[in-house]
Amino acid sequence: MKKVFMSAMLIAAATVSTMSYAANECNGKYIVGPVETIHVKDLNMDFKARIDTGANTTSINAYDLHVINGNNNPSNNKESWRENLGKMISFKTANAQGQEETHTGKIIKISKIRNAQGVERRYAVVMDLIWNGKSHAIPVNLRDRKKLEYKLLIGRNWLDGKYLVDVSKSDDDD
Repeated sequence: MKKVFMSAMLIAAATVSTMSYAANECNGKYIVGPVETIHVKDLNMDFKARIDTGANTTSINAYDLHVINGNNNPSNNKESWRENLGKMISFKTANAQGQEETHTGKIIKISKIRNAQGVERRYAVVMDLIWNGKSHAIPVNLRDRKKLEYKLLIGRNWLDGKYLVDVSKSDDDD
């Protein structure tokens, strides 16, 4: 009787574990909600991040930017920004909990972003973002997001090919 009971418990546990695993995946892609907690490995900080399928590139709160041995006051023309491509940039960042860090990374890209305020250029560095133990190093553009609710905005470059968005999913569902 004990063996039958133990076998039944193991089968039930395996079924529950498979069901919860399957509920977080669809066709080999992980399901995220509109807001998720993302750990930025390079900063050793957690951010409540807004998932934005309309944004091409992921964006992090960054201020007090300083290009090391570069042009720190580039004009609005593309060439003055490109002078800094490949150089190191130092910046401060803070999450919604008030944790602040300074980070230095290599400028790998300069993006021209169109938004409600107009057109602006932004530097991008590679950062390693971790969600539910899954690590993904991607370009992240640097923008002052201090006045915005979400200090990290996740764009399609993080989502692409790996994640689906379910707007009814809560961050607590993970």
